Amino acid sequence: MGVRLTRLRKERGLNQLVFAKTLGISPSYLNQLEHNQRPLTVPLLLRINEQFGVDVQMFSENDEAALIADVRDVFAEAGADAVSPVEIRALVSNMPAVARAIIDLHRRGRASAERADTVLAALGDGQKLPSFSLLGLHEEVRDYFNRRHNHVAELDDAAEAMFRESGFAAGDAAPRLAQRLSERHGVRVMVGHSGEPTPDKLRYEARTKTLHLADFLRPGQQAFQMALLLARLEMGATIDALIRDGGFVEGESSRLARIGFSNYFAGALVMPYTAFLQSAEELAYDVELLASRFGVGFEAACHRLSTLQRPGAPGLPFFFVRVDRAGNVSKRHSAADFHFSRVGGTCPLWIVYEAFSQPDRVLSQIAGMPDGRNYFWIARRVVSGAVGHGRPQKTFAVGLGCDLRHAHRLVYSRGFNLAAPDAATRIGLGCKVCDRQDCVQRAAPSLLERRSQAEG
Repeated sequence: MGVRLTRLRKERGLNQLVFAKTLGISPSYLNQLEHNQRPLTVPLLLRINEQFGVDVQMFSENDEAALIADVRDVFAEAGADAVSPVEIRALVSNMPAVARAIIDLHRRGRASAERADTVLAALGDGQKLPSFSLLGLHEEVRDYFNRRHNHVAELDDAAEAMFRESGFAAGDAAPRLAQRLSERHGVRVMVGHSGEPTPDKLRYEARTKTLHLADFLRPGQQAFQMALLLARLEMGATIDALIRDGGFVEGESSRLARIGFSNYFAGALVMPYTAFLQSAEELAYDVELLASRFGVGFEAACHRLSTLQRPGAPGLPFFFVRVDRAGNVSKRHSAADFHFSRVGGTCPLWIVYEAFSQPDRVLSQIAGMPDGRNYFWIARRVVSGAVGHGRPQKTFAVGLGCDLRHAHRLVYSRGFNLAAPDAATRIGLGCKVCDRQDCVQRAAPSLLERRSQAEG
């Protein structure tokens, strides 16, 4: 923490004397803090927040744990067996920016390797070159949101202000959203695509200023799609600034970031921060009741819960994930310190995969990780897309998790003995980066096994 405190002081252009005076402490005490000889106390963290407007989560050890796990994965995949856990921790603690740069270089290296493999495959069979993988760019955008604990205050605050200003009602925002689009932008909203079935949720015709919404969308989903268009029409300058500040310079990277920011704004507008958090606390985080109250689906409510990290008024720090039957992770967000592996896939013992065999039920699990930390997870299967015979639909399982110490606040933990040492199912981050050699579900050798053999 001392390195981070020193970096904050130097970023503000202050010497130790002025910095200490601002915080109301002696220069010698500050010197001890910067050299990790004294701990950062809660009152001092609050003073830092008050004087410099800095989110105290930058001093969180949870962030450090997630970054350590990311770097550990990178070195494991690269076969850097000589790098010990102690050295990784020292790197992250003292040079977090360097650690993030290593992760970014690794991501770009993987993307380059995938491009090369794609070119070689195409040259080998004479076929037309397919488009290159966007995996690295998706991870770049995802990492940005995770660094902000999946909370974008600029969009959240603007959405809540618009909700109040326009007189929207929770669970019934669609009529007022359509009215705002009409009165301010001359946009006409039509449900159904000229009577023709289509899997597309929306289509906007800029020439005629007509927003076509699919016939299978529920009112809450219609509201979300209208909010997406409002993000484009009214939040362009804010989103542009976020893209610049986030360093999304590449064309495709910028496009993906814009989609992410637009979706964030739409969710925040349909589920405004204060009202949604109050309802979540009142309903003991019963996701189905919460979704019903705001007229949205189970997945949307789960995703919104993972974004409630407003300074001074935070919700529970959740992690959110969406997977398909093949184990592909299409969404993953973390407002806390849960680490989603970049290289190891996922674990078949995780409750998220059980959700496919028990549709429409919310399943619960205490999951124990190899590092000894326990988490509480809920999961449910969700289906989206058109309804009717022969019309395509998408099937996923979504999971929502939190540290076990928060589980007593969730309705889903009732009936669990949260203190029992044997209550947790021992899972991992995926076979390639899991060191549970005795696991009955192991499907591939662990990349970490080489290190343990070398150290032995």
